[in-house]
Amino acid sequence: MSAASIKTKNKPKYSVLAKLRPITNKYKFSSTTAINNKREPLFFFIMRLNLKAALLCLCIAVFVITLSWYMRCSDFRLPHVLVRRWDRGIYDSSSSLSLAVNGQSQDIDCLINQEYTIHCKRENDEVYVPFSFLRSYFEVSGALSTENQITRFNWTHSSAKINYPKGKYDSRGLFMYFENYNVEVRERVKCISAIEGVPISTQWEKRGYFYPTQIAQFALSHYSKNLTEPEPRRKILEDADANQMEWITPKSSNLTRIWHPKFNTSVVQFETTIDYESAISINVDYALDLVLSLDLLLVSNSSSLMVTLQNRETKHTYNLYYIIADLVVSVQEENIYYGLGSSSVHRWRHLTRDLLIDVQKGLLNPDKKAKIRRSELKVASISFLGIGFFDNITLSTYDHLAHFYDAAEWFVNNQDRKTGGWPNPVKRSLLGFQELKSGWLSAMGQGHAISVLARAYWQSGGDKRYLKAATNGLKPYKVLSKDGGVLAQFMEQYNWYEEYPTTPASFVLNGFIYSLLGLYDLNCTAPAGIAREAGKLFNQGMHSLKKMLLLYDTGSGTIYDLRHLSLGVAPNLARWDYHATHVNQLLLLATIDSDPIISTTADRWKSYMFGKRAKHN
Repeated sequence: MSAASIKTKNKPKYSVLAKLRPITNKYKFSSTTAINNKREPLFFFIMRLNLKAALLCLCIAVFVITLSWYMRCSDFRLPHVLVRRWDRGIYDSSSSLSLAVNGQSQDIDCLINQEYTIHCKRENDEVYVPFSFLRSYFEVSGALSTENQITRFNWTHSSAKINYPKGKYDSRGLFMYFENYNVEVRERVKCISAIEGVPISTQWEKRGYFYPTQIAQFALSHYSKNLTEPEPRRKILEDADANQMEWITPKSSNLTRIWHPKFNTSVVQFETTIDYESAISINVDYALDLVLSLDLLLVSNSSSLMVTLQNRETKHTYNLYYIIADLVVSVQEENIYYGLGSSSVHRWRHLTRDLLIDVQKGLLNPDKKAKIRRSELKVASISFLGIGFFDNITLSTYDHLAHFYDAAEWFVNNQDRKTGGWPNPVKRSLLGFQELKSGWLSAMGQGHAISVLARAYWQSGGDKRYLKAATNGLKPYKVLSKDGGVLAQFMEQYNWYEEYPTTPASFVLNGFIYSLLGLYDLNCTAPAGIAREAGKLFNQGMHSLKKMLLLYDTGSGTIYDLRHLSLGVAPNLARWDYHATHVNQLLLLATIDSDPIISTTADRWKSYMFGKRAKHN
């Protein structure tokens, strides 16, 4: 046997085990023991187990790395609940989780029309622009809402509301949709005058003034509410006959019930010293019924009516004083004073006051902001001081007709008998036009006033004072605006009734249509001769409207006036609320006049509010 053969023969059969001995020694296996004891199957089992574990870990690592790169580089999306949906304008905000998972959202700058830059978001080829920018840039509206745990973003081109007529317009019924108006709560209303019972405006002058258009809207809103709301809840506290209260009368004061021949009924007479400790009073505990009405005659300048209201939760009290003075409203601490007018001494008057409005307007000044809800207040007491008489004290939830007639009386008593107008006692400036001097007339104010007086004439059963004032109100429609009236002419052939009688003419659309409604109301309620006069003016105006209406159409909205033609400047685009007014007015006119130019234009203008546009070439 050769040396080579011997060497090969003596070489261990499993020489590889020598290299693995450090591992196998751990388990006390050597090549010799493994062979001698015939245990090699157990060793190979353990070895194969370690190799499988290593391969499994390697596969998992490869899968994780592959999945990570796939999510980063592909258009991967999570299940349906996280999918962004643009159909029907619905966007599921939970899709933002998808952006966080795939990591594709990044901040970028958006250059707007080469002028300025805003911050945006990018996801792949899609760019997301902040809605706060879109809102102001395109004059759209939007808000988040959550329903059934689903969050959506509601996008609207216009937040203004369309009010559809419920039938043909009735000059004895609702005035448009004015039952939704609450004129007295507007910020530009300083208060309701205790002398006249109508709003005092601060729209163009902070000290306050009587604005005929606003007073008419106050009247028409209450007239319309009277037709739409249920009968008010009323509580008669004292009428000196069937209803008598137990008054708290100090020793130095007197209270008696006497017969009054003027009313053919009993009234209450009171007399106290000027010390408030001597006031006669009744304690009241009425909530929600915050409209006070009574017949009142004060004999001395020191006489007054005081009403104390209390916050039902905080127990805080507010004292309303109605005094003989010409002031509008004055506040000292929690005492709020309203003047009844110095001429109200020795004169019976019917007083109707919304006590909540009187408290709110007394406290809503620059130094003391207050927002008080009707449900928070109750009437605590009513007191009288000085010398005077009263009767028919009533608390009610509302008294719409009383407010309506207060305004109708204002129009009767404050008309310029010569011109037939209700002048605006403040200056008015419209950009580009000559300033309107104090005393200017408005066709919108004239039309509104005639609408009020026509309804008062009908509602009162034919009080001729209202008819006479309404008829006299037609005069400015026949006088050119340059001569103090409200009449203008477009291209010297179409008569137009000017809301603002500017030089040159401005041709405001919504004010013109309101003026037409006043003419129509008088035409429908007045006797034949007056009706013909009002009807002629109405027909002239409708002819002009049909010929000029499309001048106000931009293809995506409407124009407030025609200053771009009068002055040669950019068009004065109507805000969405004015645009909605134009649509509402045309929808109402379409119930009066069947000419398709009115109804088709109303439908097209309505579609603009939902994002539709006229076709381009």
